[in-house]
Amino acid sequence: MRVDVVTLFPELFEKFVETSFVGRAVERSILQVRFQSPRQFGLGKHQSVDDTPYGGGSGMVMRVDVLVAAMESLDAEPRARRVLLTPQGQRFDQSIAARLAAEPALMLICGRYEGFDERVRSFVDEEISLGDFVMTGGEVGAMAIIEATVRLLPGVLGNEASTHEESHAPATGGMLEYPHYTRPVEFRGMRVPEVLQGGHHAQIEKWRREQSLDRTRKRRPDLIK
Repeated sequence: MRVDVVTLFPELFEKFVETSFVGRAVERSILQVRFQSPRQFGLGKHQSVDDTPYGGGSGMVMRVDVLVAAMESLDAEPRARRVLLTPQGQRFDQSIAARLAAEPALMLICGRYEGFDERVRSFVDEEISLGDFVMTGGEVGAMAIIEATVRLLPGVLGNEASTHEESHAPATGGMLEYPHYTRPVEFRGMRVPEVLQGGHHAQIEKWRREQSLDRTRKRRPDLIK
């Protein structure tokens, strides 16, 4: 899989793409990550990438010509699905992560300042948001999408079955995951449930299903169908 990132701050990603399973995916050639800064296509002596908005208003707006030039400079085969990081986009979730993981190439476009010229939207395939809040740029959102997507690629995680029985996974019906325990058996009066210590697989499976359903009802009732 290839992931291209258009960002004014590629240095923010340096340690990220070297760390944990993202770094392992790069080392194993499962993942290729490329960066392009719009600054390379900026205008004038200071390589400006933004300008004042037509009609007035606060803040600066990223230029369409500069952003599109940065995006097109990364064009390669296979063509990347272009994703614009914006608070106006579709809210990111596990199903979107799974869909993006099936793409051979992604391009994540990170905005800055007050926003970007509206015409940029004509050059992307979709818009994604992490949630109903605003950050100063799309870099953190891009990292979240990379991590959630790359972990679903075959050969990235040591145990691929761990992605099947987790919160929001199709195998769990999209519900929240059941509680996990490990040693010690007792810690400050809190004990590991007896059913998990017994080794009876059918009873353990039943308990986990009940716990998953109960936890989802209490914490995310919107996920119950």
